[in-house]
Amino acid sequence: MAFEGLTTKISSAFKGLRSKGRLTEGDIKDAMREIRMALLEADVNFKVTKDFIKAVTEKATDTEILESLSPAQQVIKIVNEELTALLGGQTTRLTIAPNPPTIVMMVGLQGAGKTTNCAKLASLLRRQQQRRPLLVACDVYRPAAIEQLGVVGRQLDIKVYDEGQGDPVEIAQHGVDFARRNGFDLVFLDTAGRLHIDEKLMDELKRIKAAVKPTEILLVVDAMTGQDAVTVSQTFDEALGIDGVLMSKLDGDARGGAALSVKAVTGKPIKFIGTGEKLGDIEPFHPDRMASRILGMGDVLTLIEKAQQNIDQKQAASAAKRLMSGKLTLTDFYDQLQQMKKMGSMEEMLGMLPGVDAKALAGAKVDEKQMAHTEAIIQSMTPKERDNPSIINFSRKKRIARGCGLTVEAVNKLLKQFEAMQKMTRQLSGMARGKGKKKRRGFPGLGGLKLPF
Repeated sequence: MAFEGLTTKISSAFKGLRSKGRLTEGDIKDAMREIRMALLEADVNFKVTKDFIKAVTEKATDTEILESLSPAQQVIKIVNEELTALLGGQTTRLTIAPNPPTIVMMVGLQGAGKTTNCAKLASLLRRQQQRRPLLVACDVYRPAAIEQLGVVGRQLDIKVYDEGQGDPVEIAQHGVDFARRNGFDLVFLDTAGRLHIDEKLMDELKRIKAAVKPTEILLVVDAMTGQDAVTVSQTFDEALGIDGVLMSKLDGDARGGAALSVKAVTGKPIKFIGTGEKLGDIEPFHPDRMASRILGMGDVLTLIEKAQQNIDQKQAASAAKRLMSGKLTLTDFYDQLQQMKKMGSMEEMLGMLPGVDAKALAGAKVDEKQMAHTEAIIQSMTPKERDNPSIINFSRKKRIARGCGLTVEAVNKLLKQFEAMQKMTRQLSGMARGKGKKKRRGFPGLGGLKLPF
């Protein structure tokens, strides 16, 4: 998980501050020393770290702060504000051309995830802004690059324009002309990359830029390369004049130094981040929300947005109604399980909740294999059995077990856990209707209740 080590160490520094009723300049400097070491260990640029600590220390040692009723909270607030500023200050959106199509030139080194993220970003903007995107295959050098773009384009139902092997500049021009003629209002140019920056690569990119005059040039960098990502950003910006950064593989970078350094060093904002391998794992970059995540304060807004994008509201409302009437079925459970999976991993979702300890998430991971078993068992049931599990006798259990390739014991375990869940929903619905008037110390019969995966 991104920033895991940094979050843990900063939280430890804050814990030391909270334990003191009054703070001295010495207390602040001790905490800043811890945070400084945490930032350097997270591979944050040395000068960026030095400037950050200096700014926080100056503000935190102000007499008014030290003499306030809750100095520790004031210091945390200052760190949050400075961290948000370090990450870019405010959300920077993609520039949309006044006269379509908007042309986005995607550049970067080979292996950064440019081709896949080109399609991911097109899909995100189609979903969020109702755009009609076109992908243009301008990478004619890397083996299977055109085929890869075609595959992800088909998976996301996005049109791909390609001419096979040819002149990348001409292909870019023809792709933009095709978009204008066919009503596409957003064009993504998937340009070639190299394993390293060279004159030939930059010359080609400059010629494409001159030919199509892109609305935006987005640089795709691999977060896992750390400070190399910052150096690459600087070099591309000096040569092309990039407008922003798409940081890929942020979920795989436990340190996060590149994300914390790139804006301060290059002056260019991070506009989007890749958060996983799935084609839906991309999101706009919000500096304030990311700062909140780093400081262990969660990111409820992004969690809500994910839920709104991935959960069928009518289906959820219908399930909630059945839940409150105590009539939850295995069909409802299966449907909710599918929608929850679309939102991402359980670890990622828990990490967006305020106050959740990053270390504790290791034990909160959903067993993907067990979840698959649960789905297989439910899929092997008839609709009547899902809606009324009480009719499932031994012969039915044997048939279900054969159908999913598991044991009768596994079927029994799921049914028992679901029965306990039904019992809980009936008690909750009873309390909601005002039946539980007496004070209770919890729900009877729920000891050790676990979800069936």
